[in-house]
Amino acid sequence: MANSPQARKRARQAETRRSHNASFRSMVRTYIKKVDAAVDSKDYDAATVAYNAAVPVIDRMADKGIIHKNKAARHKSRLNAGIKALKA
Repeated sequence: MANSPQARKRARQAETRRSHNASFRSMVRTYIKKVDAAVDSKDYDAATVAYNAAVPVIDRMADKGIIHKNKAARHKSRLNAGIKALKA
């Protein structure tokens, strides 16, 4: 348990940031699931629209440090590969 006033404040700040970051991570997962759902339904146009909406969100979260930049690149690459497989 935090005993000093500054340690208590840091604990409060950490909890606030944790919940805020969890919300951002959840948002990224939701956008990724929307693309996956469109790919699973074999709807190329919907998948492309969902992908174009997801990419800026994924990049923004990588810039903020919510997810690692390599993880963001991996997600974008795999989502795009799924969409390209639909077109082929």
